[in-house]
Amino acid sequence: QGQLVESGGGLVQAGGSLRLSCATPGGTFSNYVLGWFRQPPGNDREFITAISSSGTNTAVADSVKGRFTISRDNAKNTLYLQMNSLESEDTAVYYCAADRASHSADYVTSRLHDYDYWGQGTLVSVSS
Repeated sequence: QGQLVESGGGLVQAGGSLRLSCATPGGTFSNYVLGWFRQPPGNDREFITAISSSGTNTAVADSVKGRFTISRDNAKNTLYLQMNSLESEDTAVYYCAADRASHSADYVTSRLHDYDYWGQGTLVSVSS
């Protein structure tokens, strides 16, 4: 199993957009539930959004609903997070994660402890 590697973080002004990517060079995660989490400075890691292995079902935290969109390309073994209308409160280290347990194709979970495989994180800073 390859690593999970996030990219696309950086500094952006409030109201702007960023797209994060998560790839697994040398591996595959087409059978896994995938999720995005974030950890703001001084706070616990929190759930943002997740997508089923089939890509047909998602879960989204209320704090980002309508602004963030998760998607996946199983052929490219890549997960995406499109972030629009960014706010200063979105400043955090963003992590992608995989739930490698066996589930139905439309299963999705928001529970942090269900995810057993994590990337190293990418920093998103939103200036007001």
